[in-house]
Amino acid sequence: MKVLLGLSGGVDSAVAAYLLIKAGHEVTACFMRNWDALANNDYLGNPTLNENQCPQEKDYDDAMAVAKKLNIPFIRNDYIKEYWDNVFSYLIKEYEVGRTPNPDIFCNKYIKFGPFLDFALSHGYDAIAMGHYAKRIDKDDKAYLAKSFDTNKDQTYFLSQISNYQLSHCLFPLGNIDKSEVRRIAHELDLESVMDKKDSTGICFIGERNFKEFLKNYIPASQGEIRDIENDRVLGNHDGVMYYTIGQRRGLGIGGIKGEEAKGWFVARKDVKRNILYVASGEENEYLESTSCTVDTLNFITDKPEDGSHIEVKFRYRQPDNGVTIHYINDELVKLVYDKPVKAVTPGQAAVFYTEEGICLGGGLIKHVYRNDRRID
Repeated sequence: MKVLLGLSGGVDSAVAAYLLIKAGHEVTACFMRNWDALANNDYLGNPTLNENQCPQEKDYDDAMAVAKKLNIPFIRNDYIKEYWDNVFSYLIKEYEVGRTPNPDIFCNKYIKFGPFLDFALSHGYDAIAMGHYAKRIDKDDKAYLAKSFDTNKDQTYFLSQISNYQLSHCLFPLGNIDKSEVRRIAHELDLESVMDKKDSTGICFIGERNFKEFLKNYIPASQGEIRDIENDRVLGNHDGVMYYTIGQRRGLGIGGIKGEEAKGWFVARKDVKRNILYVASGEENEYLESTSCTVDTLNFITDKPEDGSHIEVKFRYRQPDNGVTIHYINDELVKLVYDKPVKAVTPGQAAVFYTEEGICLGGGLIKHVYRNDRRID
């Protein structure tokens, strides 16, 4: 097939390109530029402002070196406006109302599998490919998304909002190998620019940031009280409830309270209207646990689980799967009842649905969280 590969300047997409070529595909590499720090007022929390070369320029150079080494065409597409409109604006709106979004999920849906896929299909390509650790399984004329061979690196969580149409036009060359094999292949090919390069972290297409300072570029700081949820005593002050996430322990600035130092404090609830951050003492406290949640923004990739069926759900990336029973409230909202209590289930985060065999059914966004049918978010 004629394939347009997203070449990021990292080792995964570089080896994905090689594997596609090895499989006989005609490959063109494309570097996507989706963030302009200057135009987007990205100053606070940006550790690269004074560097001679910004990380995106370095990634571009690294990607170009890989394309040259593999002797494949190399192009660049800019989706800065699309990223701002469909990914970053959503992120800011979610933080403003106290929810904790995951931009990587919508980056996949609205950029990599959106205008990037549209560009590929309109320019004569048969499919797109990425360096994701995931599998596409074709069965009975249907495409299914499945967990990768390397379960530690599996990225189906971030692909849970794509459609079956998008999935059916994508290849995942890394689905059957692990990260150590990717590194080995890169060394064997002498891909100097990426073979020992650290994996990218931080916000999708933006990179590493001091996140609280970064958000201050777009959401004004608003100080309020930090209170103990157990007895409502005031423990200190925060810069704005939107800067914190449920279950967070570090960066609260309330250490040293007598009798509680060893247990630690954890964010348990955020009251956006009153600008109060509630914390609970100790990792095992009941305030971090919930027994059910509702999920909206539903997306089912191929098959839809039946009402009352038992499925597996991942509430955070790298978190173990949790057994739940799914109940449909309506076509746009479901309730998930957990087999056992789960810690730090957070509104705005993704709930991703799986079968016991590792097929990703899709997912949605956590709307409200409950403990014994009492709403606690």
